[in-house]
Amino acid sequence: MDAIITAGGIPLPEDRLYSETRGHSKALLDIAGKPMIQWVLDALSAAKSVDKIIIVGLTDKTRLVCSKPIHYVPNRGKILDNLRAGAEKSLELGRQHKHALFVSSDIPAVRAEMVDWVITAAMQSDDDIYYNVIPREVMEKRFPDSHRTYVHLKDMQITGGGMNVACIRTVLKKGEAGLLESIFDSRKSPLKQASLVGFGTLFLLLFRQLTLEELATRTLTHLGLTGRAIVCPYAEVGMDVDKPGQLEILRKDLKKQQKKAEKKKGK
Repeated sequence: MDAIITAGGIPLPEDRLYSETRGHSKALLDIAGKPMIQWVLDALSAAKSVDKIIIVGLTDKTRLVCSKPIHYVPNRGKILDNLRAGAEKSLELGRQHKHALFVSSDIPAVRAEMVDWVITAAMQSDDDIYYNVIPREVMEKRFPDSHRTYVHLKDMQITGGGMNVACIRTVLKKGEAGLLESIFDSRKSPLKQASLVGFGTLFLLLFRQLTLEELATRTLTHLGLTGRAIVCPYAEVGMDVDKPGQLEILRKDLKKQQKKAEKKKGK
């Protein structure tokens, strides 16, 4: 399966990470001695389920390394446009699979076995989209001070994952472009997303009357898609970098992991 990494984000002066990036790509933020996206590439490189890698938003001047072929696509601005640019490149390269893995460049703690788990869990059925969610207790056990945004459901509290599988043709469909774009633009506000799906969904979400399955069904039906919400056991899949505090957590965590690996290698 092709892996498409979205790396087009450049924080603006009003963004919380601007003091760290200063007009440069968020994906290239230094974490434990290497660019944040390089950690993601390391995981994809070692994953058995990944064939080729497409990076949207950077160029080969970044000198990123990977054991698998890397193809670069220019930034198109909005996240949905970048997802589509990656999907188009996958088709151009002669895709071998119906689906692709879409990965955010800001989940540096992810590891190869997690990549393979996400792909294997998705490919148990043939749907349009598979969205990973991480239960609050899983996230807070691994990263207790991460301050994620959670959706409060009837059966659990969840946060979204930064690594998901989707059908390439579905990503390229233009039919619901406006609605999909609005949902992506509101990805940090679950209540706003629910309002886009419908007042009934918003009402039920506000009063915590929706289960995860019910929320997924309502959303997918509204979009005219088939798919599943997948409960992911790995906090790292949802631990993205949106705030300086989260950046520091991951810098410390990955530095610690790095030292452990070096110590183990030296034995």
